[in-house]
Amino acid sequence: MRQGHRADLQSALVVGNEPDHEGLREPPVAEVVRDGDAVIVALAGELDLYNADAVRNVLIEECARKPARLVVDLSRVAFIDSTALGVLIEARTKLENHSGFLLASPATETRRALEISGLDRHFGMHDTLDAALSAKL
Repeated sequence: MRQGHRADLQSALVVGNEPDHEGLREPPVAEVVRDGDAVIVALAGELDLYNADAVRNVLIEECARKPARLVVDLSRVAFIDSTALGVLIEARTKLENHSGFLLASPATETRRALEISGLDRHFGMHDTLDAALSAKL
């Protein structure tokens, strides 16, 4: 996929989430963009025990579609706990080509959680979404 991919997503399908009934928390899955053999799942807000199932369901569903590359955009994630980290691990195991499960744009706190847990060594982690989309698999 070439640089500036967002402009090229004319035919992509975008799926959003509704806010929770209280409106207090940002939906954990901000959007899903499918473009050819790549999928971008943008996560947002606080990822924890309370919304891990929603994240798990979307990631597992997208892995079942067998994309060559599934990029989890973490740029809008403010907090991630061990439950949500476990969801990322589980989802990666569901993708046939594990190296095609990539993390993009983790903010400082999210990057720190991945590093402290040692998971940064198990995921393809990229500073930008474009870098993840163009990374060699």
